[in-house]
Amino acid sequence: MLTDGFHDIPSGKVAMVVTYLEMRTPHLRGAQLPDGLTFEEMSPNVASYRKLYRRVGDDWLWYGRNLLPDADLVTILDDPGTRYFTFMKDGVPEALLELDFRQEGECELAYFGLTSNLIGTGAGAYLMDRAVEHAFAAPITRLHVHTCTIDSQQALPFYRRSGFTPIMQKIEVAEDPRIYHGYDRALAPHVPIIEPKGDPKA
Repeated sequence: MLTDGFHDIPSGKVAMVVTYLEMRTPHLRGAQLPDGLTFEEMSPNVASYRKLYRRVGDDWLWYGRNLLPDADLVTILDDPGTRYFTFMKDGVPEALLELDFRQEGECELAYFGLTSNLIGTGAGAYLMDRAVEHAFAAPITRLHVHTCTIDSQQALPFYRRSGFTPIMQKIEVAEDPRIYHGYDRALAPHVPIIEPKGDPKA
């Protein structure tokens, strides 16, 4: 249990406040699909998933799925309890929506994001409406998601506008992927790099 006050974060790490949110009844914003986009379900393989995951998430230091071995990622991608959607523009996927139904009676909005090409176009609101529709088309009692303070500053207000209610917060500390996992050190300039003492590979 964390006590009140300040707590040192080890060098070479990133620290984030994670907010968990849920939706118990479907809420639709009635957003329109921007011109030039089609909303499509997809069946990604490991290579196509990793490419899209990086295009959508690199600016926000998404790292979880990139650290999974291929075999573990295949298990998730091939599970009938997971579904994947995107926006196609000029034949290129420009969004990642991943719905996880593997917990009975629930759906997790496991990943939700747009490439930089679509941010600010209104595509996010339309994508969320489709996420809510597909989630509650199944026999679930709640749709849930979490976001954190190294994600876009727009994420938490967006989820709340979309009908999600915050229910819990946690502190997460993890290895900075720019130091330990080969991410470009210019990514996520809003998150400072605190250099580790000594060789980070040691």
